Amino acid sequence: MKRKLRSGMSASLLAVAACIALHSPHSLAARDAQTILKETCQGCHTPEADNALSRISHQRKTPEGWLMSIARMQTMHGLQISDDDRRTLVKYLADTQGLAPSETDGVRYALERRLNTVEQFDDPTHQMCGRCHSGARVALQRRPAQEWERLVNFHLGQWPSLEYQALSRDRDWFDMARKEMVPLLAKRYPLDNPAWKKWQSAAPKAEALVGDWSFSGHLPGKGELAGVMTVSADGSDIFKVSVKGQYADGSPFNGDGSAILYTGYEWRGNVTIDGVTMRQVFAAQGNAMQGRMFEAEHDERGLDFVAAKQGSQRLLAVQPGYLKAGSESEVTLIGSGLTGKPDFGKGVEVLDVIEQSPERIKVKLKAAANAQPGVRAVTVGTLKGPSLSVYSKIASVKVVPEFSVARIGEGGGSTPKVQGRFDAEAWGKGADGKPYRIGVFPAQWKVEAFDDRAREDEDVKFAGTMQADTGVFTPGDAGPNPARKMSTNNAGNLKVIAAVDDAGKSLTGEGHMIVTVQRWNNPPIP
Repeated sequence: MKRKLRSGMSASLLAVAACIALHSPHSLAARDAQTILKETCQGCHTPEADNALSRISHQRKTPEGWLMSIARMQTMHGLQISDDDRRTLVKYLADTQGLAPSETDGVRYALERRLNTVEQFDDPTHQMCGRCHSGARVALQRRPAQEWERLVNFHLGQWPSLEYQALSRDRDWFDMARKEMVPLLAKRYPLDNPAWKKWQSAAPKAEALVGDWSFSGHLPGKGELAGVMTVSADGSDIFKVSVKGQYADGSPFNGDGSAILYTGYEWRGNVTIDGVTMRQVFAAQGNAMQGRMFEAEHDERGLDFVAAKQGSQRLLAVQPGYLKAGSESEVTLIGSGLTGKPDFGKGVEVLDVIEQSPERIKVKLKAAANAQPGVRAVTVGTLKGPSLSVYSKIASVKVVPEFSVARIGEGGGSTPKVQGRFDAEAWGKGADGKPYRIGVFPAQWKVEAFDDRAREDEDVKFAGTMQADTGVFTPGDAGPNPARKMSTNNAGNLKVIAAVDDAGKSLTGEGHMIVTVQRWNNPPIP
């Protein structure tokens, strides 16, 4: 194996370079994967029966997972590999040793960079694995028991102080990892799974994704958007992408770029929207795509994305998704194959169809003054989809995310600030007294000290600023601040408060935000 780490390339920079490579098209000059495996990998990974290689052939991972494995070979073992060869190898391994769609269900938030997700694991995974990285990183790979045990040994060999860290000192970590975690992981995340074999035999051809896609999205701090994404073939599993859309306030959402399809459904794109490069991490199956788009340099600035291929029949979104009893409002339905009369349920009347096409129906609605509060099923002809919430008054307000992390940055350094971005969700009470989600409402935003210590340290003054009308929090600069006690940095512990006006009555909700230091280790899967 060729062993030489590129001069001056740190692990964090390598991770960034690797992530860029994942979303970039292949070079025609790249060698084929079998040649790379033989000439670059086989020096350490010994050949086995059926053209297998030790370790490599006994794992299945997402594209990001394979990318991280190769980056680890570079940083820890001095592997020298070109960007083109790395792209080719990730593509081959993700296609032949990837995960089926059902195997990524429930943990795609890590791939989509939803870094404020609070994980819930009802077993030792959280304490044994999730204290250093996300539990999703574990759940997004498959190994037999022997390989899970080797992973345990690798952890202790690479980080010998592991047993002396928090949540290790109070238990026999190594013994538990070998005797409890290995059998658990081998049973829950096995290498051999009928779902993977079934997906390999039934995965649709990439050409099926070529065409126009109607999409809907939501960006915290900005609002809802909709438009059309045009996909054209640009090689094997490679596409050109053009996006044309707009937000509800009329501002544009236009751009173009490229995308790669891994594993038959893992869509990874680079699209420049109005001068800003954004990543696309979608699951693309049949006539549907769903996932997240986020800025390449600021993964916290991201939007939910759902799309339907034009020609198919699907109702994607109702924008806005709520209507007050006794009021009139314009509502837009987004989807594909929208034909027939829209219906919004009991107590809601369609006064006028302002605009109608297979991808978009704009209507004027009126909710009766005595319309029962609650959620209505929305239909267009035979299509059912997202619902409409009818309310008479707002019962409570929730800040979303309820818990979040922002990070100081810049200040002369190379690491950008990580913003906090929030939505104010209004909730009502149905006739049965049970709460139901009304939708995202405009709000006035502020931050306060979370506790007495934060108040004493003046965290509100130093940690950053909240935009009152958007819910976007920008942290302070990195580095020591002479104006603070003991010249500490601009970290802070804050309450996030949203105030929503409901017919002259102000209702508030609270969230919790930690403003902390820079993120130096930023792998594709956190």
